[in-house]
Amino acid sequence: MRLVVALLLVTSVVSTAACGVTRGDDSRDILMIIPNSPGGGYDQTGRAAVDVMEEGDITGGSFTVDNVIGAGGAAAMTEVVGEAGDEHTMMMVGLGVVGSTYSFASTYAVLDGTPLAQLMSEPEVILVPADSPYETIEQFVADWKADPGSLAIGGGSSPGGPDHLFPMQLAAEVGIDPNDVNYVSYDGGGPLTSALLGAKIDAGFSGPAEFIGQVEDGELRVLAVSGEERSPQETFADFPTLIESGIDLAFLNWRGVLAPPEISEERRAQLIGYLEEMHESEAWQEQLATYGWIDDFKTGDEFTAFIEEQDDRVSGTLEELGLI
Repeated sequence: MRLVVALLLVTSVVSTAACGVTRGDDSRDILMIIPNSPGGGYDQTGRAAVDVMEEGDITGGSFTVDNVIGAGGAAAMTEVVGEAGDEHTMMMVGLGVVGSTYSFASTYAVLDGTPLAQLMSEPEVILVPADSPYETIEQFVADWKADPGSLAIGGGSSPGGPDHLFPMQLAAEVGIDPNDVNYVSYDGGGPLTSALLGAKIDAGFSGPAEFIGQVEDGELRVLAVSGEERSPQETFADFPTLIESGIDLAFLNWRGVLAPPEISEERRAQLIGYLEEMHESEAWQEQLATYGWIDDFKTGDEFTAFIEEQDDRVSGTLEELGLI
């Protein structure tokens, strides 16, 4: 059950045009919609995929990339559903967009689009500013348990997204009532970074690839990683997992690609084929290694079934928290 109160979805669009050609029925040019701000996880993944497909001439055309900002991704979801039948549009999607369609009372769910492929998954990290008093995850958890509401926990996704689900699950695992967590939502990694650097929050929960520069420069400190194993990405390889730190929790985020609804099965198969060719390329494998992403590729009906499971996961968590 979705929220009864309808919220106004305010959409701001930032565009980077790879080509100024207007797409028509016979065009090979494609629009890639990114459902949050530049620099965030969706933006990194979407632009990496676009770069690989363009450089490899996989589609035979060019891409235009549009960052559609608003409502944690629900605004972008509304836009892509509004392009029903458009066979030259794709959209990045993930756990955050699944959550935003609930928390912002969106008319449309992720499955109202046409699932194409999951591209990757990744662990999350717990970050604090360089001058934070917390040097270890144990210190942070001890203070958090003593007074949960006194620590502001930031994430780059709306309620129901990965940066919200992760601290809620961590809280429950260490004995904190998730309803007592003081969670502050930001629309993507860029605004979350500013909040951390400006000391507006005590800790941030998000994907590691969005913070490589700040961690390498010593502006941010990583307390722990949420994967079952340490990150393969060089910048984060030395940071402990929660499991290593005695907390029995592993958490993964994921991102993939949708098309609008009502496209032909022939075109869906063709778009999936482009993504399969991209996935098999050496250039894409290099992107996975660069960002420390896990190669978690699935397509078509398998991806559809996965989204259905993720939708149930998110709605169940939000119901437990009394948010829907």
